[in-house]
Amino acid sequence: MAEQLLMPKATAVWLVDNTSLSFEQIADFCTMHPLEVKAIADGESAQGIKGLDPTLTGQLSRDEIKRAENDEKHKLKLSPPKVRVPEAKQKGPRYTPVSKRQDRPNAILWLVRNHPELKDVQVSRLVGTTKNTIQQIRDRTHWNSANLQPMDPVTLGLCSQIDLDIEIEKASRGIVRSAEEVAEEERLLSAAQTQNYRPRERGEDEELDAAAVFAKLSSMKRTTPDDEEEERY
Repeated sequence: MAEQLLMPKATAVWLVDNTSLSFEQIADFCTMHPLEVKAIADGESAQGIKGLDPTLTGQLSRDEIKRAENDEKHKLKLSPPKVRVPEAKQKGPRYTPVSKRQDRPNAILWLVRNHPELKDVQVSRLVGTTKNTIQQIRDRTHWNSANLQPMDPVTLGLCSQIDLDIEIEKASRGIVRSAEEVAEEERLLSAAQTQNYRPRERGEDEELDAAAVFAKLSSMKRTTPDDEEEERY
C-alpha cells in the first residue's frame, strides 16, 4: 500500500514556519513545486491555511527533520505507519468455483425465465458469466440447451438471496405495473403495517354490560329438583 502524506499544503506551511529546510526539500516531501513553497514563505499563498505538524500525526520524526536540516541533499522520508489499513478490493466479475461452473447455465436459464427484467450485466454479476453465454441461453443456441434445466442460483450457491433481491429491485424500478398487480399489492399488508396493527377500541355502546352477564350466569345455575332428577336418569 502506497503511503501518502496527510494534508500536504498544511504540512508545507508548518515546515516553512518551524524548520530551516530548503524549499526543494519541503516541495519534494509535500509533492509540491518549489515555487509553491516559496510563495508560501513569501506570504503569497496558503494564507488561510493553518500549519499541520507532521510529527504529531506520526508521519515524520524529529530526527528525520534534523538530519535533513544538516544535509540539504537529504530527502525527507515518511515514517512507517503504526496501523496498516488494508486496501479496498476493487469490484470485478464474481469468481465461481470450478465445482459449480457447470451449474451456471442452469442458473442463467432460471434467471432468464423467472426474472426477464434483469439485464445481462446483472445476470453476469450474480452468477459470474459472460454476456455471450447469456445471449446464447436466451436464443436457445447454447451447445447444451437440450439438457439445461432452470435451477435457482441461490440454491446452487452461486449468489446470495440478498444479492438477488437487490438486483431484482434495481431492475424493477422503471417497470410500469398493471392495474391488477397494483390492486393485489394494495390488498396485501406490508410487514410494517402488520407490526403496527392495533385492534379497534370498543366504543361506549359496545361496552359489556356486567349486570346482564351475571344475570345470565345466575339463571343458568338455577335448576328445579325435577330437572335435576330428569338429568340423573
